[in-house]
Amino acid sequence: MNVRERIEKFLGAEVFGVAGASTNREKFGNKVLRCYLENGKRVIGINPRATEIEGAPCVATVADLPPEVKSLSVITPPAITEQVVAEAISRGIENIWMQPGAQSPRAIAACEEHGINVIADGSCILVVLGYHDH
Repeated sequence: MNVRERIEKFLGAEVFGVAGASTNREKFGNKVLRCYLENGKRVIGINPRATEIEGAPCVATVADLPPEVKSLSVITPPAITEQVVAEAISRGIENIWMQPGAQSPRAIAACEEHGINVIADGSCILVVLGYHDH
């Protein structure tokens, strides 16, 4: 699959998870969550210290995501991305989009090894979906 096909498959999910969701509106973990909401998509943040961000529900870990979440945006430092991917593999996540700066060669290899559709080429969901900060 080329990157465009990988992105189409990722965006085909009915509910999205955001690992690294932040309550701070300046952080990309918040902007990505708002981007989904702006585009009318159902989203669940992953943040161990919040139950809700921007009106969207939050869970503490990837393992806590409901089963309908098949696509996961990752906005975490590379070392944390590796932990997130390990949890995502256990949880049965099918698509992972590592946002610029979150990529880790080990995490990418783990995704590929487990048949996960992985986007980690520097593509940014904010650009693809046309996010506008309000």
